[in-house]
Amino acid sequence: MEADRPEKARGHKSDMHVAGESDSSIVPGKPANKGGVPLPAESAEGRELTKENTGQSLLDRTQRRNSDGTPFVPRSRGLSGVREAARKDKKLRFTSLLHHITPELLRASFFGLKKQAAPGIDGETWRDYAKDFERRIDDLDGRIHRGAYRAKPSKRTYIPKADGKLRPLGVAALEDKIVQQAARTVLECIHEQDFLGFSYGFRPGRSQHRALDALFVGITKRKVNWILDADIRGFFDNISHEWLMKFLEHRIADRRMLRLLKKWLRAGVSEDGAWSPTKVGTPQGAVISPLYANVFLHYVLDLWIDDWRKRHAQGEVSIVRYADDFVIGFREESDARRCLADLKERFTKFGLELHPEKTRLIEFGRYAEERRTRRGAGPPETFDFLGFTHISGKTRRGDFTIHRKTSRKKFQAKLADLKEKLSRRRHDDLSMVGAWLQGVFRGWCQYYAVPGNYARLRQFRDAIQVIWLRSLRQRSQRGRRLTWEKFSKLCQRWLPTPKILHPYPNVRFACQYPR
Repeated sequence: MEADRPEKARGHKSDMHVAGESDSSIVPGKPANKGGVPLPAESAEGRELTKENTGQSLLDRTQRRNSDGTPFVPRSRGLSGVREAARKDKKLRFTSLLHHITPELLRASFFGLKKQAAPGIDGETWRDYAKDFERRIDDLDGRIHRGAYRAKPSKRTYIPKADGKLRPLGVAALEDKIVQQAARTVLECIHEQDFLGFSYGFRPGRSQHRALDALFVGITKRKVNWILDADIRGFFDNISHEWLMKFLEHRIADRRMLRLLKKWLRAGVSEDGAWSPTKVGTPQGAVISPLYANVFLHYVLDLWIDDWRKRHAQGEVSIVRYADDFVIGFREESDARRCLADLKERFTKFGLELHPEKTRLIEFGRYAEERRTRRGAGPPETFDFLGFTHISGKTRRGDFTIHRKTSRKKFQAKLADLKEKLSRRRHDDLSMVGAWLQGVFRGWCQYYAVPGNYARLRQFRDAIQVIWLRSLRQRSQRGRRLTWEKFSKLCQRWLPTPKILHPYPNVRFACQYPR
C-alpha cells in the first residue's frame, strides 16, 4: 500500500468526544465492527483464491449479521491493514484502494442487501439478480476494475413525512447498490478512525438508542442550562459535490476510487421516465449516501464545533449528532447565542442552511424550571429528537431527570398510516390481519418501549384497537353487530400487553463506556 502525507486539514482534531465526555471514555483503535473474520491470505498477497466447493450454491444460506443487526461483511487482511494505518496516522492519504473491491466483497455486499427492497430504474429485484449470481458478480468486478462500470440514474420516489409533506427518495439500481455497499465497506475502514464520538448516525456498532442514551447522560450529568435543537433544511438535497470531493480527498488519493465515488453523484435521477442531472445533493435512500453525509458533516460541523468549544466557549458544551439531526447543550446562554450565530455563518459557507422554524434555542436543564418559575415564564419548553419528546422533570425523590415520550407527530402519523392500510385489508382473513398488526405493534415497541414511556405504549395499543374495530364493523351489515366483548378476544390474541424493553439510558451508557 502506497501512501503520501498532505498538509493538515484546517480544524482537524483526532481526539473524540461522546456527548461531552472526555477522551478517556473512548478506547483508542477499537475496531468499528466486532467479530470480523479475515478472508484467506491469498487475496492480500495478490494470488488467486483456492477453489473449494465451487459448485455449492450460496443463495440458500442465512445472511450472517453483526451484534447490532447490520449485515456482516467479511474483512480481508488488506482491509485490516487499511484500518490500522488510518488509525495510526490521521493525515495518511491512501493511493491504492480500488483493488480492495474484490468478487468476494461484492458477493458479501449482495447478500447484505434487503431482498424485498424496491427495484430501481432497471426494474431488477434481488431474486432476479440471484438467478445468474456468480457470472454477473464476476462480470461486474471486471467492469469496475477496467473502468467500464457505469452508474445508472436513481429512480425518484416519494414517501410521506410526519408533517404531511413528501420526502424525495432515490432508489438505485441493484448493481449500483452492490458496488456502493462494497465501496462503503472499504471507506468505512478509513473514516471510522476519524469520526468523532458524538456522531452516531449510520455507523457500525452505533444506533439511535445509543445517541438517545448519550443525550440523556450529557444533559443530566453535565452542566447544561440551554439546548440548541437544530435542523438542517434539505440537507441531503443540498450537499455540495465540490466540497464533498475535497473532503474525501483528505484521506483518498486513489484517482480510480474517487472517479467511482463521483459517478454516483453525477448519475442524476429519473422521475416518470424523464432524466435530470444532479449538480448538488445525494439521493436520500442510496446505500452510499449515509457515508457521504457523515464525511460532509464531519468536516463542516463535527471538527468545527469540537474546536469552537475549546477556543470560544466560557462553559461546558456537549453535542450529540445523528445524521443531519443534532442537539447541542450549553451551560452559558451567551455561548449558546454566539454558537448559533457562528453556526449559521459556517453552514452558509458550505451551501447549507439551518431551518428557521425547526431550529430553536430553549432553556432546559437542571435549574430551568426553578429559574422560569421565578420569572413567571411557565414550565421549560420541550424538544424532539429521534422520535422522542424530551421533557425536563424530576424523579420521585426530587432529583432532576428527563422524561421521554413518543413525539406527537410520530404518534399521529403512524396511526394515520395504519388506518389507511387497515382500510385496504378490511376484507382479508382475520388471522392474517391480526398477525400483521402484531408485527407492527411489536416493531413499534422495539423502538419506543423505553423507561417512562409506558403510558404512550398503552395509548398506542388502545388506538390500534379502536381503528381495527371500526374497520371490522365496516366489512358488512353483520360486522356492525360486532361487540366489544367479542372483539376483545381478538385483541388479547394478536395485540400483547406492552412491556418496557430498554434499560435506563444512564445504565446502558455506563456499560458501553465504562470509566
